Amino acid sequence: MRKAKPKKRYLLPDPKYRDVMVTKFVNNLMLQGKKSTAYDIFYGALEIAEKRLSESGLEIWRKALNNVMPAVEVKSRRVGGANFQVPTEVRPDRKIALGMKWMIKYARLRGEKTMRDRLAAEIIAASKGEGASVKKKDDTHRMAEANKAFSHFRF
Repeated sequence: MRKAKPKKRYLLPDPKYRDVMVTKFVNNLMLQGKKSTAYDIFYGALEIAEKRLSESGLEIWRKALNNVMPAVEVKSRRVGGANFQVPTEVRPDRKIALGMKWMIKYARLRGEKTMRDRLAAEIIAASKGEGASVKKKDDTHRMAEANKAFSHFRF
């Protein structure tokens, strides 16, 4: 166990939209410290989404993120020699982190040619409530629902 809780690190808002959430997303998207490339990919994906849906790119992304964020998840808990999947509510900061990571993960697994196109397609799909990242959220919720009987083992 650590002695004290680590200090919360605060991020600077992104240059275009002045939004801290965008910076968090880009930091998750970034590979090998290439932040400017990650910003190019993200802004390009929002432009593509904007053209396809004729709506604000940032609003599409926010709606997509809200559709991907889980409310409950299961955590493994050992009770008397048996492991139980105990459903627990997700903390607000973890909700955002999971939603972002799932969206990026499933965008990377898509079949489009460039990452910009993949991310745009995943954002559009998630904003409509479909796509792999939304399916992941639904699976997580379904797992928690199935293991509701073990909720009395909550920490």
